[in-house]
Amino acid sequence: MTVGLSPFRGVLIAFASYAVFAFSDASIKILHGALPAYQVAFIGSVFALTAIPFLKTANDGWLDVVRTSNRALWILRFVCGAIGAICSVVAFTELPMAEAFALLFLLPSFVTILSVIFLKEDVRWQRWTAVIIGFIGVLIVLRPGFRELSIGHLAAAIGGLSGAISIVVLRAMGPTEKRISLYGAALFGSFIISGLLMVSEFSMPTPRQWLFLASYGILGAFGNVLLMNAARLAPANLVAPPQYSQMIWAIAFGYLIFNDSIDFPMAVGIVLIIFSGLLTLARERKRGTPLPAAVTSADNQAALATAAEPSAVDQKA
Repeated sequence: MTVGLSPFRGVLIAFASYAVFAFSDASIKILHGALPAYQVAFIGSVFALTAIPFLKTANDGWLDVVRTSNRALWILRFVCGAIGAICSVVAFTELPMAEAFALLFLLPSFVTILSVIFLKEDVRWQRWTAVIIGFIGVLIVLRPGFRELSIGHLAAAIGGLSGAISIVVLRAMGPTEKRISLYGAALFGSFIISGLLMVSEFSMPTPRQWLFLASYGILGAFGNVLLMNAARLAPANLVAPPQYSQMIWAIAFGYLIFNDSIDFPMAVGIVLIIFSGLLTLARERKRGTPLPAAVTSADNQAALATAAEPSAVDQKA
């Protein structure tokens, strides 16, 4: 039996999932760097475990969360999950939310470059144009030489790159890899690597900090569940674009909560980066480029890369 798509519902759920991710990211920023980034990532991954029962299907066993058909690629996603989680925490701690998102939205451009290098994809001038537009947007946002760059900018760029590597890994592994395994790779990567880094420096959170740590992890898990449900109801080319609605939330949070401001050059750069991402998605849809399964990592920003299409396996009852 085939599960019918309900595109309109799927798109609405996708918008809701990205809103939830934005609230989760705001929880990081509210902590103001009071705790080490790897401790925040570790505790967030602990709370993210709550998503597993909701992501597990009737055909999945509990051990499938660590089983895989390609251990080397699974481990690569494991490592990228940890890097992405820690870097996203640093980025949202150090930068205005809109600026952090702008750099993380470079992910589609990174995917294009890595797909050419490692998957030998045939990329034509339209997609290269999108990549160039995206990097021009970044230069306008950063304005190197005219404003001071920080560790937050570097972390956001590395976070986007690690997310892109995860997407290329998903493409290389193919649609037969179980979603719960792909989720588990990134989740346990963040859990184990961040946990090891945390051993030498642990700060007991205050009750208020626990509240926002729980908000970060649980909302991230809830966003993952919503996004996977959206991907079951609507095709990839409809689920992916709503991710850019996070910029609206970022600007709103920045103005209302964090006293952030966006000047005109930064606004222009953000528009170019978003246009670059949308152009890349449009080209992949037209060319029928295989898209990864509906999986995001423990790092909420992996949702920026999610362009999920239900596989034949998932469509069978």
